[in-house]
Amino acid sequence: MSAPSLERSTAGAPLETSKPRNPLSRARIERIADRTVSAFGLVFGLQSFPTALGQLGALRSPWGLVVLVLVFGGLAFTVLLAIFAQRFVKITMGVLSLVYLAAIVTWPLLADDPQAFASDKPWVWFLCSVFTAFAAVAYPLWLAIVYTFITPIAYGVVRALPAGGGVGAELAGLDAVYAIILGGVILAIIAMMRQAATAVDVAQSQALAKYGNAVRQHATEVERVQVDAIVHDSVLTTLLSAASARTPEQKDLAARMAADAIGHLHAAEASGPEDQTQVGVEQLSDRLVTAARAFSSPFEVDVRDDAELHSLPVNVAEAVYSAAVQAMVNSMQHAGGEDVHRSVVVRGGDHGAAVSVVVSDDGRGFDADEVPAERLGLRVSIRERLAKVGGRATVVSAPGEGTSVTIVWPAGERGSVVEREQEAAG
Repeated sequence: MSAPSLERSTAGAPLETSKPRNPLSRARIERIADRTVSAFGLVFGLQSFPTALGQLGALRSPWGLVVLVLVFGGLAFTVLLAIFAQRFVKITMGVLSLVYLAAIVTWPLLADDPQAFASDKPWVWFLCSVFTAFAAVAYPLWLAIVYTFITPIAYGVVRALPAGGGVGAELAGLDAVYAIILGGVILAIIAMMRQAATAVDVAQSQALAKYGNAVRQHATEVERVQVDAIVHDSVLTTLLSAASARTPEQKDLAARMAADAIGHLHAAEASGPEDQTQVGVEQLSDRLVTAARAFSSPFEVDVRDDAELHSLPVNVAEAVYSAAVQAMVNSMQHAGGEDVHRSVVVRGGDHGAAVSVVVSDDGRGFDADEVPAERLGLRVSIRERLAKVGGRATVVSAPGEGTSVTIVWPAGERGSVVEREQEAAG
């Protein structure tokens, strides 16, 4: 089964693959902070609401009620925004933080009976940590720090005044310090989570950028190898054949080779490594037989497919065919004249290998270590081409002892039937 077929259900509909979720990101942290802090404010607001109602009679009418509705109604409205709309939450928190600070500053004007707050703290005290948390979420860090200090200090001053109960500087200062510490802890937690999330986002962006560059470089390298191989295999061979063509038969062969080269170039442009169309081994064998018989000194061909209906991806078949043809071209160019015996052995379904091809001759041979680096036939057209599709090409040669090129796909372990026959013959 090809790779694309694994992506579909039995009914033919695409299977949904689960996407990995980013465990930490700035956007997620902001959403979590909005919902958590708004819920935190609502809980504290519900706890403080009975106290606020009980102190409503000690405040000037109707301003005491107006402030109470603005503060507690704003807390409820923020929760609704965070849960349902998920928009304008920070703006609402920022506005409510200013409303709360204004309520503290104007408290001496709101208090109609200051003696009512001598024993009980004003209800605004119980919401101080809530609105410092709102400021930590809504404001930039420096402004949130300023708010975290100014708001408790303003409450401490009001608490020490007769309108706030006149409890004295010491007790009012302790309340202010407590509120600053609690607000600072909340601010530090939110700031650290934001910093960590931002670092993750930056690292992820850099990783994606590097991955994108690596993919582009890999694609460029694959295309370069493919074009080099096609130019060397088809275009260069066609040009050499056309240059030496003298008889009508040779010219006709050169024309067919030119058409085949153009077809290779179009195929390279139209298809890619993701093309998983299957072709049978017998089709590959037929093409190799046709290619082997087209040379002026034909190759002896031995074909056997040990697995019925055996198939392989089209890009693999193209790579095996091109590598085998290049090996035959090399033999014709470098092994010697017509007295050299040349053969092509094709095996399908051979001990774990979908296909094995051996191109051999008993010609002059060569020393692989002395092949110049600029010679692309062996390195690019055969070995690299097979490696790109998961295959293996093995070249065995020595001066005066002929050459044998073994092509196996998939690479697997060494020891196919063809290779064992080759070793036994050697």
